[in-house]
Formats: sequence, structure tokens, C-alpha cells
Amino acid sequence: MYRVKDGALQILLAHPGGPLFRNKDDGHWTIPKGEPPAGEPLMQAARREFEEETGIKPAGALIELGSIRQKGGKIVHAWAFEGDYDDSQPVRSNTFEMQWPPGSGRIQSFTEVDKVRFFSLAEGKKKLKDSQWPLVERLVVTLGTSVNTGL
Repeated sequence: MYRVKDGALQILLAHPGGPLFRNKDDGHWTIPKGEPPAGEPLMQAARREFEEETGIKPAGALIELGSIRQKGGKIVHAWAFEGDYDDSQPVRSNTFEMQWPPGSGRIQSFTEVDKVRFFSLAEGKKKLKDSQWPLVERLVVTLGTSVNTGL
């Protein structure tokens, strides 16, 4: 999701939940995403995953941004849409379970995303996983010169 505020383009990024990312910031934020089950159209999966991870229902037309391969080999297909959200509000995300602390035998539940926030492109570039930045660059190119990128 993106917005134009005071003439400048901002992007919404998600911070992964759970104990492994609790103290990680720069380079660890992500675009909201997930894996589609077999047979689910990718655009439909993108809408569903965005809502599941953020609690925000994507509205309107989606802008196709293509795909990238992350360092671990995962292929991410992405779309963007214009929207707004008060990112001072708590995020409503789905959860996952894992053994924590490791070796304890205790299974705990954690949110997939613990916060979402809009960032300027300059700050977003610091926060976002490097492998996902080309998706943002494609959004900037698609939107053209009608917005101030701040870069």
C-alpha cells in the first residue's frame, strides 16, 4: 500500500512479529506477503495475505509490480494499491505458533506482523529487506513524475 502525503510518496511496510525479530529493525521490514495455496490466483492471494497480515482490506485497482527472488530463494509476486491507514493504531495480524524459547517444549503463539508503518522512500529503503527494494522502484517508475519521491 502506498499514499501520497504532503506531495511525497510513502510506502507501508510491515515488521515481522515473533521473538526472532523483536530487536531487529533496519533491513528487516517487509512488504505484507504470504504463500498462496495451490490453485489460488496470485492477485487474489495478494489481497487475502495483505488483509490477514495487516487487518487492512485492499480496495480499488492493484498495480502489478512483477516478481523478485529473495536471498533464500523465495519468489515474491507483488501488487500495489493506493490507500491510507492510521499507523499509530495497533495492527490486527494473523498468528503462527513456534516453540519458544528454543528447546523448552513450550509452544507459543505470535503475530506474523507486530506493526505496520508508512515510510518515506528514503527511510523505507533503510527499513526494507534489500531484495524487495526493486518492487518499490517499479512502483515509483509506474507512478511516474506525478509524485515527489524524496530520493
